[in-house]
Amino acid sequence: MTAQYPEIVQALLDANIYPDRTERVELVQTQMSFVFLTGEYVYKLKKPVNLGYLDYTTLEKRLFFCRRELELNQRLCPETYLAVVPIVKQGNKIALGGDGEIIDYAVKMRQLPRDKMLNELIAKDRLPDDAPIRVAQKLAAFHKKAETGDAINVFGSLKNIKYNTDEDFRQTQKYIGTTIAAEKFRRINDFTNRFIEDNAPLFQKRVTEGKIRDCHGDLHAAHICVTNGICIYDCIEFNERFRYGDVASEVAFLAMDLDHYGRADLSRSFVEAYVESSGDREILRVLNFYKCYRAYVRGKVESFKFDDPYISEPERAKTRDIAASYFDLAGFYTRPRPALFITVGLVGTGKSVIANSIAKRLGTVVISSDIVRKTLAGIPLTEHHFNEFNSGIYSREFSRKTYETLFARAGEYLSKGISVILDATFILAEGRRTAMKLAQEKKADFFVLECTLQEDLVKQRLKRRLERGTVSDARWETYESQKKIFEPVVEVPANNHAIMETSKPVPENVRQVMEMLGE
Repeated sequence: MTAQYPEIVQALLDANIYPDRTERVELVQTQMSFVFLTGEYVYKLKKPVNLGYLDYTTLEKRLFFCRRELELNQRLCPETYLAVVPIVKQGNKIALGGDGEIIDYAVKMRQLPRDKMLNELIAKDRLPDDAPIRVAQKLAAFHKKAETGDAINVFGSLKNIKYNTDEDFRQTQKYIGTTIAAEKFRRINDFTNRFIEDNAPLFQKRVTEGKIRDCHGDLHAAHICVTNGICIYDCIEFNERFRYGDVASEVAFLAMDLDHYGRADLSRSFVEAYVESSGDREILRVLNFYKCYRAYVRGKVESFKFDDPYISEPERAKTRDIAASYFDLAGFYTRPRPALFITVGLVGTGKSVIANSIAKRLGTVVISSDIVRKTLAGIPLTEHHFNEFNSGIYSREFSRKTYETLFARAGEYLSKGISVILDATFILAEGRRTAMKLAQEKKADFFVLECTLQEDLVKQRLKRRLERGTVSDARWETYESQKKIFEPVVEVPANNHAIMETSKPVPENVRQVMEMLGE
């Protein structure tokens, strides 16, 4: 298998080439680099490519950008970025360091634990509670010291902001009808241009006040390692246009990424901690604009993969969905009002799956009645309490307390312009009317996500759920009790009410909700 690689790559796949003892070398490729993982260290070799936005085609250029990568990343992760190491030819042998003809260079780094990356911790629900605050504090301190000045301020001008956004729309026109609908393309384009025009004085003020800095440039969750300290790594060294910009754009990048993981709660905690640490409250005025911009760029980059003639049909379908999800998120950021969604349905009908899937698509906060109920009761989330229906923690009084807490928390988010999904049964009209009234008070749009499922499938799901030890205590007896008192949804217009058969594939149900929203 290694014969397909260049000679230098084959040499670096041999564990014996490394001065630090290692038994195994793992190769990870990106479009621009070969990355060799040795267990304790990482060696990153730049490919001799010209991709338009970067040029590594000569040895001199690769040395320059290796040094820039080391220098720039030491700002935020000095303990990880160690050295630029020459790769030399000694007769017919290639060596890492030492005497000989230099044929290339590699950036040497300490290998970071993959299971401590922010995205991995979120996926496994193992993120420490204070992590968003610690990341925000480190980023605010970094931005305060980051380089600025006339040459960098140019990138915060209206001319350059408009150049970047126009470029995005121009480059994505050919994907209309594939990864983005024509109406959504137009709406995001109109929102972007209108916001830039209406807020010209604000953009200029941020330039004048020194908010345009030499930033990280690629601040998403996969580039943050959370251990005893916070390591933010792999910044953009190859193109200053992608790194210079408003600190608000950088904050929005990570906030958008957290939204896309379905963790708008973490996104908001991060933003609020950054504002508190930096004192830059005006970020909130441009945050949605930059979130929209960043989500659109991610959709564009995913769409570019369609140009690969070797991409398989399954990969093409996956790429289409990922790109569309970012464009959906960008579109939702253009809405003038937040939204309150409630799920409706008997236990076991798939409400939580739908709620969390929609949250990832739209960057909404999900508040679960199961989690709120057990938290209020001081019960571990996976500890089951099989009380009779309308008794114990499922009594009318405790349920009332649970729903009051749900509404209070939703109100706090809606007041800040953050959309919310309340993941609960809402089988009674009274609760749905209370939710609708809350939306009206907070000037939010209101939508009902009703989930239905055949009873034999519900019974199977409830059995599997109890075997896995999930948060829910629901059993078949619960389903039967709820069925007797369920009140059909008649309080909201059909245009605000999606009824989903959850035996269908999740993407199909998500698309139904997107169509209801005009997304």
